[in-house]
Amino acid sequence: MNADAQMAYGIFWTIYVVAFVVFFILITRAIRPLPIYGLRTLIQAVLVVVLLTPVASPEAVDWWIPAWLHGGYESILGEAGEATRAFTNMALAGAVVGIVWVLDLVRVGIWRRKKD
Repeated sequence: MNADAQMAYGIFWTIYVVAFVVFFILITRAIRPLPIYGLRTLIQAVLVVVLLTPVASPEAVDWWIPAWLHGGYESILGEAGEATRAFTNMALAGAVVGIVWVLDLVRVGIWRRKKD
């Protein structure tokens, strides 16, 4: 890949991450009234997994693309193998984030018991 393509790749990821941060902040503010801490953090965790999980591009070496975008596009084109690879990355990321989410709920539960 040439320098222009690398620059475009960097610009894409910069814009994507900034847009995600803005979207995440807006969603966090929108779900703040929910009374259950676990539900709020679960929604945040799902957002992170769905929107930030990358998958290696099959066309360009050392390039990563959002898994939801690649998986959805390949599903529409009928490339089941590539779509499965993208959604498998999302499932693995979801499992890891799910473990972290459960550990956070345990941490909050212990902290609340000590507080009482």
